[in-house]
Amino acid sequence: MKIIQILSTLFLGIILLASCKSAEVSEDGIYGAGVSNTASAVSFSEVYAQLDTADSMNVVMKGKVESVCQTKGCWMNLVDPSGASDGEIFVQFFDYGFFMPKDLSGSEVIVEGKAYSERTSVEELKHYAEDEGKSEEEIAAITEPLFEKKFMATGVVVVK
Repeated sequence: MKIIQILSTLFLGIILLASCKSAEVSEDGIYGAGVSNTASAVSFSEVYAQLDTADSMNVVMKGKVESVCQTKGCWMNLVDPSGASDGEIFVQFFDYGFFMPKDLSGSEVIVEGKAYSERTSVEELKHYAEDEGKSEEEIAAITEPLFEKKFMATGVVVVK
């Protein structure tokens, strides 16, 4: 049984590492399919609050990039640009079809896609912590799965 557990963990790690490929920097700040209507973007705090009761929602949302995967740009964490909400939303990109520049922290973005909540395994959390450049001690301290608010983006626009 332990061998199966070890092999499944190893397989998950290989899949996660292989899924991270280099980001192409966009001249116009548009990534993926872009955003259908930037004017319709709802606030981060509104989406964050709605995820307390809704399973998922398709939405255009404005947020501030707190961090980006420093390995390849294959995920980012968004926070409330107004500071009204103290939570964060973990963003990935649909079908790993595009990625973000690694130096995007602090920028405001508009994302379009599906917001949802999901349990993240310890293995995934450790992988993301490595991507973010956290210390061995910080990574070793991750011992419990986390129920997170997430976003699967089909497009991103960097607000200039």
